[in-house]
Amino acid sequence: MSESTEVINELLQSIGVDTVYRTASLTLLENGESRYLRDLKLNFTSTLKSEHLSAKECGLLGLGVAVNNNNLPLTNFYTKYAAEEGASGEDIAEAAACASLLASNNIFYRFRHFTQKEKYSQIPARIRMQIMMKPVTGKEFFELMSLTISAVNGCEMCVNAHEDSLIKLGTTEERIFDAVRIASLITATGKIIF
Repeated sequence: MSESTEVINELLQSIGVDTVYRTASLTLLENGESRYLRDLKLNFTSTLKSEHLSAKECGLLGLGVAVNNNNLPLTNFYTKYAAEEGASGEDIAEAAACASLLASNNIFYRFRHFTQKEKYSQIPARIRMQIMMKPVTGKEFFELMSLTISAVNGCEMCVNAHEDSLIKLGTTEERIFDAVRIASLITATGKIIF
């Protein structure tokens, strides 16, 4: 067995996927004996630990990003991981709901931002967002999930609004930075394992 295959098997086992699983991307890396596989494995592992986030929060952020990216293997992994770290069914449902809500918000507000027409800012959005009013995970953490998903989806207006809200809530920049770092690594993993 090659070193690449060993690293792939370790990564797949840690995600809870059968070691025979392959995507076209994973096969390209394996056949090319890519050194990136070790980085991919280490980067994925680093999504589970943070100096500024609890393991439960890492799991819920991972789940929100995986749902947002429509990634079944990672959704299954982070659902299980978050639950093992103390997330309730309501917490887990809220991470999935946040991904769905932010998908609509990011498209809508990115459109408003891109066009920069005053008229579109005056027309009511008519997007129900009751979940944002009293989130079960708490206002600060819901804002953090919203920020990470907005960063993944590339909505500048939403990223700035959520980051501003977090700072006003007393969140440290290190906590914000680490959440976005984790979201970026989950997205990178999802480009190879999906």
